[in-house]
Amino acid sequence: MFVDVAKIFIKAGRGGDGAVAFHREKYVASGGPDGGDGGRGGNIVFAVDDHMSTLLDFRYKRKYAASAGQNGAGKRCYGRDGEDLVIKVPRGTLIKDAKSGAILHDMSDSRPFIAARGGRGGWGNCHFATPTRQTPRFAKPGTDGEEREIQLELKLLADVGLLGFPNVGKSTLLSTVSAARPKIANYHFTTLTPNLGVVSVDDTSFVMADIPGIIEGASEGAGLGHDFLRHIDRCRLLVHIVDISGIEGRDPVEDFNIINEELRRYNADLASRPQIVAGNKADIVQDEAAAEKFKEYIEGLGLAYFTISAATRSGVDDLMREVAARLASLPPIAVYEDQIMESPEEESADELAVYKEDGAFYVEAKWIPKLIESINFGDRESLQYFQRVLRKKGVVDRLSELGADEGDTVVMCGVEFDFVP
Repeated sequence: MFVDVAKIFIKAGRGGDGAVAFHREKYVASGGPDGGDGGRGGNIVFAVDDHMSTLLDFRYKRKYAASAGQNGAGKRCYGRDGEDLVIKVPRGTLIKDAKSGAILHDMSDSRPFIAARGGRGGWGNCHFATPTRQTPRFAKPGTDGEEREIQLELKLLADVGLLGFPNVGKSTLLSTVSAARPKIANYHFTTLTPNLGVVSVDDTSFVMADIPGIIEGASEGAGLGHDFLRHIDRCRLLVHIVDISGIEGRDPVEDFNIINEELRRYNADLASRPQIVAGNKADIVQDEAAAEKFKEYIEGLGLAYFTISAATRSGVDDLMREVAARLASLPPIAVYEDQIMESPEEESADELAVYKEDGAFYVEAKWIPKLIESINFGDRESLQYFQRVLRKKGVVDRLSELGADEGDTVVMCGVEFDFVP
């Protein structure tokens, strides 16, 4: 089964918590704090696997989570970092943010991409020792890893895309000029998935893609074309195959214009992409005059035209040499640039909400739960640290502006405190 779109949820590992510990050794008085730091959480990493050609694996597994970092320990033992989770995808896969649609990365090269970073490990209490606070009884917890919903979209990496109505001979041509073996039969929609083949011409080679038959209305969802039009987005050159035999009673000129109109509706850039036209099935032409009229029409548009028979290979070599010559002067396959996104957590990290309700004052901010988690409320020095952070973040000033007096109730994360200005 060919699957080229998938949606998954990824979550990087949480960082390990810092440790609260003190050095205890015989004959060593007041050894001091020696709690180690927590380890970093594992990242979610995407890597290219050239043996994959579909996103089928992501249809059955949709949630991916990396391992958490290990907690710190005494004797300044740092926790082990969480192991990165590597997710393999086919070359040419676009990694998008499912919510905004922004392209996070184009997996067209072999470099791994970190889609979600693991949380930082928390500091152990050894970091909080000062000349006036020699026995800190608190440490910092690890932070949560990044998480997001990802849209995976496979866009084949091919130099040349074969266009045309169903049953015009695209698969036959691909099997003739390359080692690809697509399904071939004398009925419409024989090809249900894109096929790739490597074509060698003299001392050069290029990749050709056989795109399943596009019909009228494909840009709006008709037939199979709406599923696979994306796979010609990267093609540097289009070879438009038209059936000139007349066996099915179709007008080659009309077929040619319909396909190009669908390209224009789907993506205006595709309609202006360099194009070579090949009149196929020349060995069984029923109406020579109609075939000649089509040739004149195409040449009148300024496009290169080749009369071929993919079944007998007549004219195919000349067509492939022209394709190779045109590719030599065209820019390389397009690679999409990353659209840098700021995570929602970063955007609202410093937002502070302070309001009064039912006689109590409420304080809300992203960083407050982590701060409260790191405080030992039974330790005076830890409470002093808590108070300093609140002053630095502007919480005390905001409460005073709202009219809070000493002893008033302040609620943070469901925990009640007495206000101390």
